[in-house]
Amino acid sequence: MHIILVSNRLATAKTLNLTSRVLMALAAGLVILAFALSFLFSWIGVRFNMPFAAELVAAVQQVHNRKTEDYMRYNVSTMAVKLGEMQAQLIRLDSLGERISKLAGINSPKSEASSKDGQGGPLIYSVQPHAAHELQHEIERLAENVEERSDTLTALESQLMERRIKNTLLPRLVPIRADHIGSTFGYRVDPIAGVSALHEGIDFVADQGTRVLASAGGVVQAAEYHPQYGNMVEIDHGNEFTSRYAHLSKIDVKVGQVVRRAQIIGASGNTGRSTGPHLHFEVRFRGVAQNPARFLQSGAQMALNSPAVAMSAPPATRAVATTRNSRAAATFSAPR
Repeated sequence: MHIILVSNRLATAKTLNLTSRVLMALAAGLVILAFALSFLFSWIGVRFNMPFAAELVAAVQQVHNRKTEDYMRYNVSTMAVKLGEMQAQLIRLDSLGERISKLAGINSPKSEASSKDGQGGPLIYSVQPHAAHELQHEIERLAENVEERSDTLTALESQLMERRIKNTLLPRLVPIRADHIGSTFGYRVDPIAGVSALHEGIDFVADQGTRVLASAGGVVQAAEYHPQYGNMVEIDHGNEFTSRYAHLSKIDVKVGQVVRRAQIIGASGNTGRSTGPHLHFEVRFRGVAQNPARFLQSGAQMALNSPAVAMSAPPATRAVATTRNSRAAATFSAPR
């Protein structure tokens, strides 16, 4: 910065060059001078008991304290509003967890927010602001509640995952794309002997060589020829559930092999005690034959909820989804 001084007393104009260092030094000097004057007034007021100096210092201090209090009050009020929003979100999270538990059929522990007594009334703001220690206490309590909700939702997730795994291992997939169902589960007139006999499965009528799929994942327990069932595959799904696929024209799996849901295990045929190409499908629990429609209905119905899927689904799948056979040989309640 250049400053030019012009005066009648000066023969020529003088130029002063002020650098940034000089300006910073001047600013620092002014600040130091202000502090020195403030200290001087304070010392004079105390030393000589001058009221005007003491009042000046007290006024400055009061203004500073007021600004500090306003700043703290604003921050505390903001924290209180945020804390209220977090508490409201926590309550909504509890409600969401309860709804998920009801939909999944799982009992969840009652939370503090949902189990406390009903409260309400008109909103009247308090004149006295929240204290900092009160907010700190609420924040600590909220942190504990959040940790508790996290544990609850984690346990709920584990139970849902366990249920999903169990459902995956239940024989719910229709094992073949068939034209129609020849015989359902229950008593019927035997097509060969002509007498009333118990039919322990469902006969899916399909062309020779139609691929047969595993209704659920598991381990192949039997893959052999049987005098009654013909070429037969039996899969162990765990939890004492098994499924049988009989009268196959060929077998594509081996004993001890782990199969996935919807994996090809063979092809439909006319082997064993059979009158034509079809697939005889059984579901057994603890060795006792169950009505396969009870399992296939749930899986097929989910696929048939959409009209487009329902039109493209094979007739046998639509029949299984709508058939309700009341002639069951054994009563069964699937474990939860």
